[in-house]
Amino acid sequence: MKCYIGCLLLLVLGAASLAAAPKSFDWPQWQGSDRDAVSKEHGLLQVWPKGGPPLAWEVKELGGGYSAPSIAAGRIFGMSYRGGDEVVWALSEKDGRQLWVSRLGPVSSQRQPQGKEGPGCTPTVDGDHLYVIGNGGNLACLQAADGKIVWQKSLTRDFGGRAPTWSYRESPLIDGDKLICTPGGPAATLVALDKSTGSTIWKSPVPGTGAAYASAIAIDFEGVRQYVQLTQKTLVGIAADDGKFLWKYDKPANKNGINCSTPIYQDGYVFAASAYAAGGGLVKLSKTPDGGIKADEVYFTKKMQNHHGGMIVVDGFLYGANGGNGGGALLCLDFKTGKVQWDQRLENRAPKGSITLADGRFYYLTETGAMLLIEPNPKQYVELGRFEQPDRSDAPDWSHPVIANGKLYLRDQDVLLCYDVRAK
Repeated sequence: MKCYIGCLLLLVLGAASLAAAPKSFDWPQWQGSDRDAVSKEHGLLQVWPKGGPPLAWEVKELGGGYSAPSIAAGRIFGMSYRGGDEVVWALSEKDGRQLWVSRLGPVSSQRQPQGKEGPGCTPTVDGDHLYVIGNGGNLACLQAADGKIVWQKSLTRDFGGRAPTWSYRESPLIDGDKLICTPGGPAATLVALDKSTGSTIWKSPVPGTGAAYASAIAIDFEGVRQYVQLTQKTLVGIAADDGKFLWKYDKPANKNGINCSTPIYQDGYVFAASAYAAGGGLVKLSKTPDGGIKADEVYFTKKMQNHHGGMIVVDGFLYGANGGNGGGALLCLDFKTGKVQWDQRLENRAPKGSITLADGRFYYLTETGAMLLIEPNPKQYVELGRFEQPDRSDAPDWSHPVIANGKLYLRDQDVLLCYDVRAK
C-alpha cells in the first residue's frame, strides 16, 4: 500500500513537473510556425534597457545572403553564398557553433546588383528534414541532423520555371505531405510535390503570370483548403487537393512584378500589398452558386505600399512599412476599412523596415540597422526600446527579425546576432 501511494505520488509530481516545464517556441520556417510573423511566446521583456537587451552571442563568416534563420529542435538553419558555392548551414541554438554546412550547387548569375550577395530563402523545417530553394531555383530536401541531401529538383529544368529578375527568393511551404512552391512556368505556376520524394502531385498553370518573390500560405475557407500566393501579376487562390485555380485579384501586384510580401488571411478576408506605385487591397472570399470561390474587393489603398518588410494584423489593425525604394515608414491602418490610424513618415522615428510580433510587442528592424521595440497601439506610435545593430554590413538590412525560445536573432549578411530578450 505504501509503495502504491509512493508511486502514485511520484507520478503526480512528475506530471506536475512536465506541465510546468517550459514549452518550446521554435521558429521552424519563414514568418514562424503559422507564417504570420507572430510568435506564441510569452515571458519576454516588455521594455528594453538603454542600449537594448543583452547580446548572448555573435557568429561571423556565415557568407552573404538575406536568408532569415529558422530555428527548430536546438538548431539554427540558414543559407549563404560562400565563395563560388551556394550553401545551407546549421548552427547550435545554444552558442552559434557550426554543426554542418552542405553545398547545394554553384552561385547563380543575376543581372541586377540588388541581392547578389546571396539567397533569400528561409529554410523550412519539418521533423527530421528541411527544405530550401536556392537563388537559381535549386529546390532541395536535406536531413536536419547532418545536412545530407535527400532529393533535389530544379524549378527551371524540371518544371519550365522562369526565375524572376532578382532570382528565386521564395521559402517553400510544407502542408501535410505536400511541398508547395512557385516555379512560375507556363504549365506550372505553382506545384505540389511529395515532400518525401520530390515527385510531382500536381502542377497548376495560372495564365499570364509567373513567379515573384513572395511565399505562399495555406488557408481553410468554407471546407476548402487552398494555397494563396502573390505572383508576378496577381494574387491567386489554388485548391490544395488538385491545384485547380479558384480565384485571383490583380491590384496588389505592381506593374514591375516585384511582389515580395506574404499575403495575410483572417476570417474569410485576404490582404496583399506591394510597392512601386501599387498598394494594398483587401478581398472577401465567398462561395459561388456553382460551388466555386470568388474574391470581392473590400477596398484598395495606396497608403500600404509594402515593399518586403511584411505586415501583421493585431486586434483588427494592420501594421507594416509603407514605401519602396525611396524609403518609407511604419504605418497603422484599420484592417477592415483601410483607414489610416497613424503614419510614422511624419515623425520618422520608425523608417522603412521589417516586422515581427512576440508577447504583445513588435520587433521592428529598420533597413539601416536600428532595432526597435514597439507597442501595438492603433491610437499612437509607442516606442519601448531601441538599439543600433553592431557590425553592420554595407547592404540594406532586409533579413527579418526572428524570435525563438527567448532569443532575438538578427541576420546581416555573414553576421548572426543572438540577443536574450527574456524577462528576468
